[in-house]
Amino acid sequence: MNELKKKINYTVACVNEFADRYQLSSKEAFVYLYNHKGIEFLKENYDIEHTLSFNDAVEDLTIICRNNGGEY
Repeated sequence: MNELKKKINYTVACVNEFADRYQLSSKEAFVYLYNHKGIEFLKENYDIEHTLSFNDAVEDLTIICRNNGGEY
């Protein structure tokens, strides 16, 4: 699998884990993460984030989004 596909698959998995944690639909989670810089964070930090557990990744996303005006 090429690097782009790995990044996309990882991002989708993180969005779904975030959605599960906060009881959102996948679409709601994606829009929320996009609007509060979570998707950008995953893209910029993939090399490190993909080595962590999904629980840690969701915690990091929560911090990033709160720092950018999010409520979760």
